[in-house]
Amino acid sequence: MDIRQRLFEARSYTPLPFLAVMILFARPTAASLLLGAVPVVTGEFLRLWGVAIAGSETRTTGPVGGTYLITKGPFAYVRNPLYLGNMLMYTGIGIMSNALFPWLALAALAWFALQYGLIVSLEEEVLAGKFGEEFAAYKRGTPRFIPGFRKYSGGTHEQPPLEWKSGFASERRTFQALGILAVVLAVLWQIRG
Repeated sequence: MDIRQRLFEARSYTPLPFLAVMILFARPTAASLLLGAVPVVTGEFLRLWGVAIAGSETRTTGPVGGTYLITKGPFAYVRNPLYLGNMLMYTGIGIMSNALFPWLALAALAWFALQYGLIVSLEEEVLAGKFGEEFAAYKRGTPRFIPGFRKYSGGTHEQPPLEWKSGFASERRTFQALGILAVVLAVLWQIRG
């Protein structure tokens, strides 16, 4: 089996070792909690916006693929807003924890950039096979991970509707995990501060 498919299937679990090390070595301060919250909130908003358009397909752990070539919302500025959102959140949580700072945050960022780069290469092969020239044009006009300032305006394929309610429902587990982490870090700040 392709290692990229295995990474795709395991992508919900690969943060766990980083989280364990982070909690073990956490030394949060008021400043680290506030500074780290900025990329966490930014990353979660980007994820929420993307999920409100892409829907439940973003939660699949089966084969790579999708119903739509989504080119609106955050996808008009960056091809992978959910992965970018994750990287921002992981980096922000690392800053909040102040654990082995900056090395743990940098190691996590490097790992997830590698992991998501491999996953995206597989996803792009699937999209190229399914959507052909339209995906090629989208790929040429929209950056992979670093958002552009120019909105992609091409594309003729049907787009799913923006559904904030469904987006919030889909992100419920992410909100819960972020809330638990915030509470744990606040408690550690009080204990270890």
